[in-house]
Amino acid sequence: MGSRSRARLRILAAGASAGLLMGAPAVAAGVADPSVWPVVADPVPADPALEARLAAILGRMSVEQKVGQVIQADVASVTPDDVARYHLGSILNGGNSAPGGKRYATGPEWLAGADAFYEASVRPQGKLPVIPIIWGSDAVHGHSKAIGATLFPHNIGLGAMRDPELMRKIGTVTATEMRVTGLDWTFAPTLAVVRDDRWGRSYEGFSEDPAVVASYAGPFVEGLQGKVGAADWLKGPHIVATAKHFVGDGGTTNGKDQGDNDAPEAELRDVQAAGYPPALKAGVQSVMASYSSWQGAKMHGNASLLTGVLKGRMGFGGFVVGDWNGHGQLPGCSPTDCPGALVAGMDMFMAPDSWKALHASTLKAVQAGTLPMARLDDAVARILRVKLRAGVFDDGKPSARPFGGKFELLGGPAHRAIARQAVRQSLVLLKNDGGALPLKPGQKLLVAGDGADSFMKQSGGWTLTWQGTGLKREDFPGATTIGAALVAAAGGAAELRPDGNYTAKPDVAVVVFGEDPYAEFQGDLPDLAFRDRADSLALLKRYRAAGVRTVAVFLSGRPLWVNPWINAADAFVAAWLPGSEGGGVADVLFGKADFTGKLPFSWPRTATQTRLNVGDPGYDPLFAFGYGLSYARPGRVASLSEDSGIVGGAGQPAGTWFQRGKIGTGLAMELAAAGASVPVAAGPAATANGWLRTAPVDRNAQEDSVRLTWSGGGPAQVVLRSAPPIDIARESNGELSIEIDVSADTLGTAPLLLGMGDARGIDLAPALRRGTGWQTVSVRLSCFAARGVDMTKVAVPLRLSTSAATDLRVSRIALGSTAAGAVSCD
Repeated sequence: MGSRSRARLRILAAGASAGLLMGAPAVAAGVADPSVWPVVADPVPADPALEARLAAILGRMSVEQKVGQVIQADVASVTPDDVARYHLGSILNGGNSAPGGKRYATGPEWLAGADAFYEASVRPQGKLPVIPIIWGSDAVHGHSKAIGATLFPHNIGLGAMRDPELMRKIGTVTATEMRVTGLDWTFAPTLAVVRDDRWGRSYEGFSEDPAVVASYAGPFVEGLQGKVGAADWLKGPHIVATAKHFVGDGGTTNGKDQGDNDAPEAELRDVQAAGYPPALKAGVQSVMASYSSWQGAKMHGNASLLTGVLKGRMGFGGFVVGDWNGHGQLPGCSPTDCPGALVAGMDMFMAPDSWKALHASTLKAVQAGTLPMARLDDAVARILRVKLRAGVFDDGKPSARPFGGKFELLGGPAHRAIARQAVRQSLVLLKNDGGALPLKPGQKLLVAGDGADSFMKQSGGWTLTWQGTGLKREDFPGATTIGAALVAAAGGAAELRPDGNYTAKPDVAVVVFGEDPYAEFQGDLPDLAFRDRADSLALLKRYRAAGVRTVAVFLSGRPLWVNPWINAADAFVAAWLPGSEGGGVADVLFGKADFTGKLPFSWPRTATQTRLNVGDPGYDPLFAFGYGLSYARPGRVASLSEDSGIVGGAGQPAGTWFQRGKIGTGLAMELAAAGASVPVAAGPAATANGWLRTAPVDRNAQEDSVRLTWSGGGPAQVVLRSAPPIDIARESNGELSIEIDVSADTLGTAPLLLGMGDARGIDLAPALRRGTGWQTVSVRLSCFAARGVDMTKVAVPLRLSTSAATDLRVSRIALGSTAAGAVSCD
């Protein structure tokens, strides 16, 4: 960070803590006026004994130890010895990291890892005080990183329940299961008020309505932490909670993750921040800063909001933690150097893989006076105060604490019963013509669709892995798929056939389908059209044509334009992302419980109604906020228009380079051989010498794929170019890969090389030979970073080349979560 940038941030921080707190008006875009925000007194009473103990600890700490306390490292990049040497205050596990170098782990493995890191943190080091670490994890729909844990519906489904007291129970179950495995801090709840459903994190929000979000914030925090003043507050079955992402992440322009929210300050306060006053009143002890910006100012460096509003006006007494290297996005900063974020009011860097260099640069900033000692001491004191309140100084190692090692509670029957209740209450019935539901025992039932027997599709992102993909059935012990639950409830007169075929004509077909799992920016969309890789619409139409009644169960992280699917179904259920307890869906479809869920988001009439919110001018949804039929309150849905409203064809989702026969936005395809190239547009193309040809072909729809045919005359390649070059540095941290859906009709003897930029390619042929028909092959982006590609500006994101006679069909090229079977980088 340059001296000019440091000076600017010092001035901004001073303004937040001085003039702005006295009610001075905002002076620039992105600078808040704290005087117009609500006053929220810290609900935690002063504890003189605790404060005296804190002061004594702080007074004995070295500068190096203080710097260590404000840094949080990921377990994939840090060892217990590192924690001891650098005095780190916290560790976390990212979406794809777990103890022992794994992507996810069992309960005993989590507990053993927690003990190892704790014991390292309390090793005596001369006269320095002993300060235990705390471990944070994204337990956003249950303890979703532990094998066998209870998985609740994602927040969008919970928002459909309208049941704050059930939220309290869900919080307590989540906290208890984390305690069982030794973890003591969750990065939840998300309090975003989602205003544009294209946002890839929409399912992390409870509702578009700030009142629903506000009604859940307090009870959920109390479920996680316990009630302020109670003997078990932050202890026993409770843990530290995090209100996130402060503030405005749900209202970014065009629904872009990590984007800019340009709302007026009154809207930021009254809509986007609606969940924070009740969370603060419930005593939430951690707040996470948002990746996003407000009026162009990045939240990780917005002193007027972090210091002036949150800590000043609202009286927040806990600590502010950053998001994954989010400080590195500030002007003049990098992931390894950013004192300005602490100056602005952040207290703990989330520095997963940048922690070591960040420790060194932060120490230098303190020594140089760029980071005032008073600000560092305040940040450390806030962290220590929470640790003292949570008992980590006194309760011993995680396995010795209450609930530590009680693995019978992890996914135990009582916990799963609460999750099953949440599933029942989250389902929203959009259509039920002719009494297609409830299902009746004795009917011949077919359960079909690619979501019928898929734990991944019904659980979504943030499930064991970051993107929720690359998982196996055995990774979900004790869980029940929707299809298995329906077959069990049918009493034997049922078939579970995800492929849609059947041996005997059914009376009713339940088709379970929906979005594939995604998380964060990977889920950003250009519009709200449902993109169905499995072509479930064809199944519904086929059954209808055969005289079979159809029930659609739609799995999604947001409302989407699905009018053709609704038209093709006699009944249509928005099931959201229900998690591990598919039995809750069966309970309601068989009439053991009625539908009670109400839409937490407005349902779009067209795919272009992307910013559709109740109360807005011109509000015209297909199904309004709060809509929901039931057996007791039936209704009929007339035939719907199948005009999506999209002009010129649908755009591609974020990170999609080729799909449905279309090249991604900003990309161009060309064929190259013998030093000459030819662009590929619609229709066939070929190199001048005929060594490589392309032609549109069908997979699930007309010309939704491309055929690539190498003649074997010599080396030739298909190239994707990006103008301007794309920045995929964050995606290349080991968690994402290039995925190609491909069918190899002919494979030559020469390597089939997937390359990026000018880097040496990686041979896909061995992986393709292991399978037949359509399959997905993936290569980690980190492979290309390791081969020298500058991932911040990639002009050629893909080259596919060979010199042998080869015939491929390709239906999709996109960024996705790295699966266990990814092609080796070697």
